[in-house]
Amino acid sequence: MNKLDLNLKDIHNELVEFLRENFKKAGFSKAVLGLSGGIDSALVAYLLRDALGKENVLAIMMPYKSSNPDSLNHAKLVVEDLKINAKTIEITDMIDAYFKNEKDASSLRMGNKMARERMSILFDYSSKENALVVGTSNKTEIYLGYSTQFGDSACALNPIGDLYKTNIWDLSRYLKIPNELIEKKPSADLWEGQTDEQEMGLTYKEADQVLYRMLEENKTVEEILAEGFNKDLVDNIVRRMNKSEYKRRMPLIAKIKR
Repeated sequence: MNKLDLNLKDIHNELVEFLRENFKKAGFSKAVLGLSGGIDSALVAYLLRDALGKENVLAIMMPYKSSNPDSLNHAKLVVEDLKINAKTIEITDMIDAYFKNEKDASSLRMGNKMARERMSILFDYSSKENALVVGTSNKTEIYLGYSTQFGDSACALNPIGDLYKTNIWDLSRYLKIPNELIEKKPSADLWEGQTDEQEMGLTYKEADQVLYRMLEENKTVEEILAEGFNKDLVDNIVRRMNKSEYKRRMPLIAKIKR
């Protein structure tokens, strides 16, 4: 049995109950999320539909002019399948208005700005709709630092943050999410042709096997290498985990002596 295998029925029920309980505790009945056309946000939309009912879920699609048209099309597949509320808000004018005074901005800067612009819109709509912003980052992304601080990593709660990317694919198949989303190459779609795995220099399946041993089994790097894992792969993961640790913590506050 694969170490990453889960009882999908039980996990689905557990996550639905997590959402119901925490929405009730916070005094909210509605949710808002960014629907990117990727599998992570799609899975969260399905969980929210099951937990809150389709009428209480608002999915916002926020393309930029260079976004892959497939992203919007795949997001619409989810909306049509779930019959949830949805809205499309173009962010091109907002992003371009800022960068017209910031010449030669890198793709990284532009991508981070887009991620934060999208989250700003979601939190505005959370106020407008009296809804909680629900996050869509998985455990693999979180520990590899593959997120934008106060961008896609910002939310009121996150139902999939303890699921590895492998688990995301498995649960998505179980819930019969459209196959187009499951089979596509993972991409934050922050610039043309961008894919997660190419940018990080590893595959999610490789990363999940290493991360599981580190995080769930508390194995050392030496123990993992002894199992036959590639040293460059493991070093890449460890480096990314160490560099991004600040993203997984609340902002540090200096404590003064009194």
